[in-house]
Amino acid sequence: MYKKLKIFITVFLMVFAIHSSAYAHCEIPCGIYNDQQRVEMIKEHITTVEKSMKMINQLSKESPVDYNQLIRWVDNKEAHAIKIQDIVFQYFMTQRIKPAEANSKTLQDKYSRELQLLHQLAREAMKSKQTTSLSHVQNMRDLIKSFSLIYFENKKPRL
Repeated sequence: MYKKLKIFITVFLMVFAIHSSAYAHCEIPCGIYNDQQRVEMIKEHITTVEKSMKMINQLSKESPVDYNQLIRWVDNKEAHAIKIQDIVFQYFMTQRIKPAEANSKTLQDKYSRELQLLHQLAREAMKSKQTTSLSHVQNMRDLIKSFSLIYFENKKPRL
């Protein structure tokens, strides 16, 4: 009985920890945003995905294969790809990217392009979970750069 309770508590805490860390920002709305910081976080997660891919490829070639380390790097790659998706969806797409006014073609085009780039970024993050192809890392870097140029156009940087 004690052993089952201990296992239940452990699983509960793990699920709670994963669930509570999955969100990139609150939805109150609090009005406290730092868009540039979120972009930098995405870039850092991309670099971590890249490092993980390289380590997976390296460890896979060793004999004997150190499966413990290999699994840890796979898990790390997955976790950081998910964090990219969380920031894209939870922070930018649901909170920061606002629909454009119907009478402004320029703003509608910008809105459409931002959504398109964010969607592509989320898909590349998904693809990076499925493989160790570094092409997805480069695609994510290109997409976040393109998004940043459009998103921060005409916005004053925070000091």
